[in-house]
Amino acid sequence: MSTEKPAPHFNTLSDRARYYTSGLTSRLGHALWQRGIHPDWLTAAGLVIVALAGLVASQGHFFWAGIIVILGSPLDALDGAVARAMQRKGKFGAFFDSTLDRYADGFLFMGLAYYFSERGNQTGVLLSILALLGSLLVSYTRARAEGLDLDCKIGLFTRMERIAVLLIMLLTGWVLPGLWIMVIGTHVTVIQRIVYVYQQLKERENAS
Repeated sequence: MSTEKPAPHFNTLSDRARYYTSGLTSRLGHALWQRGIHPDWLTAAGLVIVALAGLVASQGHFFWAGIIVILGSPLDALDGAVARAMQRKGKFGAFFDSTLDRYADGFLFMGLAYYFSERGNQTGVLLSILALLGSLLVSYTRARAEGLDLDCKIGLFTRMERIAVLLIMLLTGWVLPGLWIMVIGTHVTVIQRIVYVYQQLKERENAS
């Protein structure tokens, strides 16, 4: 009889990435906690780095903005790992991390909008605003669904996919095509989540 465990089911690319990197991040989290590093410090440091990337992007230095985002990305995983290492019980850390993630989205897209505005590219400004709106709504729909006791991680463009597209468009300089992809992907995801929540609530009502 085979004793192999069945492969876990992943709803999103983010879940898959966390699963396969959990061993490494766990070890790093323990090491940082033993050195007195608090997870909220890492969360705040990550925001500062992304804000710097947004500033660099606003000046048209897209490649270097992408490099800065890459350098800051590990902090997004390590703050949670340190919190688990210290066996943090409260929920403030998750709230703080989620809130600063929204600020990070804002800084990056504001930087792009400023760049296009300075060059009179109204299409670029509009796409930057729509991409920011879509990113915020993807996160909001999940949070609101969780308030209704629904796990809503489904959708085409979760955070990992958004970061991947953002990095590709910054590193290649294909910013406008990337923004089009971001706008379409995020708003499709919002629609997917609205439909999902509607179906789940309908099933709950019919079962009651």
